[in-house]
Amino acid sequence: MKLDENVISKAIIETYTAKLLSCLEVDVEIVGGGPSGLTAAYYLARAGLKTTLYERKLSVGGGMWGGAAMMNEVVFQEPARPVFEEFGIRTSRYAGDYYTASAVECVAALTLKACQAGANIMNLISVEDVVLHNNRVSGLVLNWSAVGIAGLHVDPIATRSRFVVDATGHDMAVVEVLSRKAGVKLHTASGQALGEKPMWAELGEMQIMDNTTEVFPGLYVAGMAANAVHGGYRMGAVFGGMILSGRQVAQMIIDQLKGSGDQHQS
Repeated sequence: MKLDENVISKAIIETYTAKLLSCLEVDVEIVGGGPSGLTAAYYLARAGLKTTLYERKLSVGGGMWGGAAMMNEVVFQEPARPVFEEFGIRTSRYAGDYYTASAVECVAALTLKACQAGANIMNLISVEDVVLHNNRVSGLVLNWSAVGIAGLHVDPIATRSRFVVDATGHDMAVVEVLSRKAGVKLHTASGQALGEKPMWAELGEMQIMDNTTEVFPGLYVAGMAANAVHGGYRMGAVFGGMILSGRQVAQMIIDQLKGSGDQHQS
């Protein structure tokens, strides 16, 4: 079989360009490819919503790869077990309602299922701003992560979406840039991003579902970003809440679109 280097290059460039163009106007954009973001991407795409996930790093998975202290097992609790198993992840009961699973298998399964459901996962892309129209988040401002790392002055591109999900973890990066640049009042107790509290695994896991909310028109928070924005506790090396928050934020957006009678993007 003959291989032509130019054909190989054209295949990559043309296919990627088509994919990038398809991301310019979607139903939902997710920022952050950790467990909550990947879970949300799966459920949103499975529901027929045009969904793009942006990850600034080379690989998705966030902090899930390393389990805890580079021991690549994850712990989760009974309420999250059915979701793990829905993704085809093998689980083991450790004791009582504590379960474990391979961190590598978890990330691989979440990523595969999200892609197969139809979500576009775009890595090596950073979000540097939001598009704000009529006091509503209606898109993202993107650039290559390498541009920021190199400190280059290169203008970004912008997208349009009906909803944005901040799943950037402790950084709550989308909320932070919106608050800093627009000075808006968030849907939190103080109207501002409160920042996460120290670790309290039990309380943090309980809070994360209540904190998975729409914090500004068009902008939801999920995963650790939800606790960080609402001033919840850090939960550390347990991942049930992350997965459940991702599923919940997807369902909240699906329900909101159904309630408004909107149809997904074609």
